[in-house]
Amino acid sequence: MNRRSFLQLTTITSGSIIMGKMLNGCDATSTESSIASDISWFMPDESAEHLCTWMAFGASREIWGRKLLPEVQDNLAAIAKAIVQYEPVKMLVREEDYDIAQAKCGSDVELIICPLDDLWIRDTGPVFVVSEDGQKAGVDFNFNGWGEKQEVYYDAEVASFVTEKSNVPLINTDLVLEGGGIEVDGEGTAIITESCVLNDNRNPGWSKADCEAELKVLLGLEKIIWLPGIAGFDITDGHTDFYARFTQPGVVVAGFEPDPDSEDHEVTKEHIEILQSATDADGEPLEVIVLEGPKSIRPGYPRDEFAAGYINFYVINGAVIAPEFGDAKADSRTQEILTELFPDRDIVQLNIDAIAAGGGGIHCATQQEPKIG
Repeated sequence: MNRRSFLQLTTITSGSIIMGKMLNGCDATSTESSIASDISWFMPDESAEHLCTWMAFGASREIWGRKLLPEVQDNLAAIAKAIVQYEPVKMLVREEDYDIAQAKCGSDVELIICPLDDLWIRDTGPVFVVSEDGQKAGVDFNFNGWGEKQEVYYDAEVASFVTEKSNVPLINTDLVLEGGGIEVDGEGTAIITESCVLNDNRNPGWSKADCEAELKVLLGLEKIIWLPGIAGFDITDGHTDFYARFTQPGVVVAGFEPDPDSEDHEVTKEHIEILQSATDADGEPLEVIVLEGPKSIRPGYPRDEFAAGYINFYVINGAVIAPEFGDAKADSRTQEILTELFPDRDIVQLNIDAIAAGGGGIHCATQQEPKIG
């Protein structure tokens, strides 16, 4: 069962839940604002210093099933415990799951009660932006269940809740997208997939020029490199963070699916060609490092429903948290490549097979809050 199938189960079990902002302790009323015309905001690169990492202990039996649920919770706890060795972790958790989250995550991880649908805080949480004069805000990109493929009851409020807990203003926009669909270098360049953002299930009536104009103001962008992605292949419609990641300005790691029978094979090949011919906001060509996925995974999960990409790593203060899939050669090669790309950071590889079985990875389950000042 893939991530799309998991999420569809919630329509059967959650139909009586009332939507709205007054949600059992998740009644966040952060300071809302439109885009302030006198402030120039920009989204920092992920490798910039973090104040903390936000996560969501949001897996449920209704979505993940009886077998996978404890494994997913263990994966989330392992990610949190790895990150907290380097920076604070703030974990959202349902009230009824508080004790199990505390037992699995340990005392170093801060738990914050908030109703949740699921764990994908990269998509549901705010995208934090900062200004040159040291201000910070959170952008709410109107999470709508990945283009209304799934009804959303609580996760539509996570962005405003986290922003309120961070004590920063909330920036509103009419644009609909998810954090996993945005990759920036912190110096004006972004990589975004057309299949996600230029999709009528999110932004009907918006042209590419309209989206670019809005994103340039919201995130301080000067240039967007558009990748085609694949609409409808997975529930996200092809998020950027499974295709291409900046490791520093001018340097991109691009995922490649070596299996010619995979639907991702041709599109990842095309993405690499686009990136190799692209330039950044300064007009400089990109250096593109290709990172292949594993050729094998541990038994127990269907290969064609498993998110087996190394590209979904997460950069934190002093480390890079990355997956390993039991393919010794590919895991080792990934360790070597990431060590070369991030020489001043530890490379910590984790078994996150249960989360990968749900169609996501470490990056999907985390959201950085930048440090200012």
